[in-house]
Amino acid sequence: MASSCHKSLPIIVLLLLLAAAAAAAAVTVPVASAAAGNDTTFRPGEELRRFRRIKAHLKRLNKPSLKTIQSPDGDLIDCVQAHLQPAFDHPILKGTKPLEPPERPRGHNPDAMSDDVFQLWRSSGETCPDGTVPIRRTKEEDILRASSVKRFGRKPAVTMRHDSESNGHEHAVGYVVGDQYYGAKASLNVWAPKVMSPSEFSLSQVWVISGSFGTDLNTIEAGWQVSPQLYGDNSPRFFTYWTTDAYQATGCYNLLCSGFIQTNSMIAIGAAISPISTLDGGQFDISLLVWKDPNHGNWWLELGSGTLVGYWPSFLFSHLSEHASMVQFGGEIVNTQPQGQHTATQMGSGHYADEGFGRASYFRNLQVVDWDNSLVPVPNLRVLADHPGCYDIQGGINGVWGNYFYYGGPGRKDDDRCS
Repeated sequence: MASSCHKSLPIIVLLLLLAAAAAAAAVTVPVASAAAGNDTTFRPGEELRRFRRIKAHLKRLNKPSLKTIQSPDGDLIDCVQAHLQPAFDHPILKGTKPLEPPERPRGHNPDAMSDDVFQLWRSSGETCPDGTVPIRRTKEEDILRASSVKRFGRKPAVTMRHDSESNGHEHAVGYVVGDQYYGAKASLNVWAPKVMSPSEFSLSQVWVISGSFGTDLNTIEAGWQVSPQLYGDNSPRFFTYWTTDAYQATGCYNLLCSGFIQTNSMIAIGAAISPISTLDGGQFDISLLVWKDPNHGNWWLELGSGTLVGYWPSFLFSHLSEHASMVQFGGEIVNTQPQGQHTATQMGSGHYADEGFGRASYFRNLQVVDWDNSLVPVPNLRVLADHPGCYDIQGGINGVWGNYFYYGGPGRKDDDRCS
């Protein structure tokens, strides 16, 4: 969250004040808080240190680019040489380059979706040169929206459980557990759910999970999300995530730390998705495949019609260095209980599962990758909604969609169904 002085003072004036304060003895100056309307305390030494931390972090994240593309939504997409992306700041990866693509799982038939223009930044027809990867530029205001520089790009530390909600996180999911899994695949439609508070989000994703549901939880995640705090708007965006300690100190969204290695020059992780589904109208879905390369052990991500996005190196993980023990598909929101009531943040389309095609969100053609690197239909799919009065789920099987489910909901409304 931005401090009150950033809100009430122009940045040039602020920097002059900080510079003067650094040379003089530390003082406190009362300034009006634009957010709360109350007096607070201006501590120039602390503000200067924070400003320096932000600038240093921006320098680490925003690598030199060969080309920059302006997106219609205001994003700047930097075309960065693949071997200079943030992942290669990791000591183990320094001086190396991205790996060649692995063999796909057997039985994999890519969906017919075209990836040529599925993100807003590509609408002008511009692309990044071969040998580069498109990276959404991080701006100062992005970091200022976070609770701290250290927590920027990370989910709040939570103890994730598949049998109930945790720390304000609510789910409507289908899942399989009890075997060894080496990947997962699904298609899901994309919406723009309303998110009521900057500190809340709404997402739909695939989770590949191992470890206990304690501090040793390992996850790999990919899908779409609306997160005003992370991105500064309410657009659905393609994202990735990983953690090896239940979101505490490891992992991040997208390319905001050393972790995921991107290999694709056409897709910008964290960029807005376009088009999206419309109520009682056209449905736009994306297909995601995550699987473990049986030769090198890395976890690869494919999007749509056979487009490899990149991979998570095996050394990032403890339990997932071997295999997953659970796969989960579905939606998640954060409920901060504004005004002491359940949030009205929507999940998926904002409509309940029983409204069906064209109105509810869905996952279809759910599959997992088995020990033999083969894609097989999800066995014994279970469905669970933490708070079914707010967000529910209904599963089924048919010949066209295979294993599928509808899910989502509006959160709190005036009908008392969600309270």
